[in-house]
Amino acid sequence: MNITAFLNYLNKTRGWAIDADYYGYIETWRQWWQGSVPKVHTRAAEYANGPKKRPIASLRMPKRVCEDWANLLLNDRTTFQIKDAATARYLLGDDEQQVGGLLRELHFWRNANALVEQAYWSGTGAFVLSAENLTVVKGKAVPGPDTRLKLDYDPASCILPLRVERGIVSEAAFVSECMMEGKPAVYLQTHTGNETRRTIRNEWFRVTDGVSGAPVFEALQAPPGTAESITVEGSPPWFTLFSPAAVKNLDGGTGLGMSVFAEALAEAQGIDLAFDNYREDIRLGHKKIFYSADICRKVVDQEGVEHSIPPDDDVQSQFVTLPQKEGSLDQSSEYHEYNPDLRVEQNHKAVQDMLNLFSFKCGLGCHRYNFELGNVTTATEYNGSRQDLVASANKNQIPIEGALVGIVRAILWAAKNLQGAAVDLDTPISVDWDDSYITDAETRMSQMRDDALSGLLPRYKYLSARYGVSEEDARKLAQEAADENKQPELSFGGGGCWPRTISTTHPTGWCFYFSRSRMISCGMWPGASPKWTP
Repeated sequence: MNITAFLNYLNKTRGWAIDADYYGYIETWRQWWQGSVPKVHTRAAEYANGPKKRPIASLRMPKRVCEDWANLLLNDRTTFQIKDAATARYLLGDDEQQVGGLLRELHFWRNANALVEQAYWSGTGAFVLSAENLTVVKGKAVPGPDTRLKLDYDPASCILPLRVERGIVSEAAFVSECMMEGKPAVYLQTHTGNETRRTIRNEWFRVTDGVSGAPVFEALQAPPGTAESITVEGSPPWFTLFSPAAVKNLDGGTGLGMSVFAEALAEAQGIDLAFDNYREDIRLGHKKIFYSADICRKVVDQEGVEHSIPPDDDVQSQFVTLPQKEGSLDQSSEYHEYNPDLRVEQNHKAVQDMLNLFSFKCGLGCHRYNFELGNVTTATEYNGSRQDLVASANKNQIPIEGALVGIVRAILWAAKNLQGAAVDLDTPISVDWDDSYITDAETRMSQMRDDALSGLLPRYKYLSARYGVSEEDARKLAQEAADENKQPELSFGGGGCWPRTISTTHPTGWCFYFSRSRMISCGMWPGASPKWTP
């Protein structure tokens, strides 16, 4: 979808004045996220049959960075803390992992994770609430048994801020592509008003090619059973926005943020140039044999042109003919072998240096990534030095938590006022974040195991964390393990174990020392001679 063309259409027909130029930045960030920027990832080269464009290899690190940010901030360990039990049950279900309730129906956590990735490449992400099968009386939405709540997850390329006060977007429109009667269309949802009275308007447009090639937008009728406009009273906003925690230094785009890698595009290009050079050295680094045409057999094609055939037709790429003076029979110049240096170490260092600088400028700290065996992996040594990441992650949690809590408040309002659900609109809501960006899972488990073995931590707590079971089940597992590992008691004379250390002497001359039921040492009895007893 050409968002710029559609925005220009809306500015003209609605009297809006939204800056269309800023969406050019967003389009550039999208290209970097996809790993194909036409001006960067192609190179002109001259060939025998004329100039051609050669693609430049890309590691696609902008997408990798956005994925990592999404997994660090919003993953399967992130949960809501909701005090009211009925409200929590409506949203989260009864499962401890919070995979039930309305959020499960909305596939919330999976889609929210994807939205964080999209927000970090585009600069802004939006949770947008909508309702289907609404009961509408005189344009006002009222409770109905068939009302279903839905959520849209939009990047900045789909967000049109309409009213911004003190940096907060209070009115906005959201654009998305859809299909109407089997043909491409554009869906526009507009949110206007305030906490007293809000209006949500739904519109659809057909897109066709004009005479000049520019897209033409034609308004369509709303689908059957869909309200073109609804009004709600006393509701919080039905959308929430968040952006990466970086102060924007670009002009325009009021209400929108900046991509997490907007300040690292030069480093992203450096990574791809270094990686491409690495690949090209390998591709072009095979052996070359320069040889005289005098030692080759000759063939004549259909046009009468004579060609020299290398000694081995299967490896012709290794042979290169040299100009030869007529009648020259100098054997020393008939062939020469050349084995180029692949420069693996130099190319590897160039890629790694650019990776370090790129990750630092994206807020992930230095040494986040290792370039190994042709792949980019998370550095293991990075686990012990995460100060930069911890500071950045804590800062980025703030806008995301505000957006999450805000959209949950809107969902609860709609659930109570449009579905009649028994939920508490004022119950405290917070987000319980995963802290794996501070300590990786294996390191954390290893520390818990050591604490459990040393007695600093109850063993059942380690088992609960390690295997994901409840503490009650972990207690049972710990008790069963203790019972099975209990040492049998050694008795003397048929009567229990001795309360003190005792010794006994074997006929072989060896002496064994026991304390309680355990042998603590053994050795030769003083003055005894060792004697073997089969």
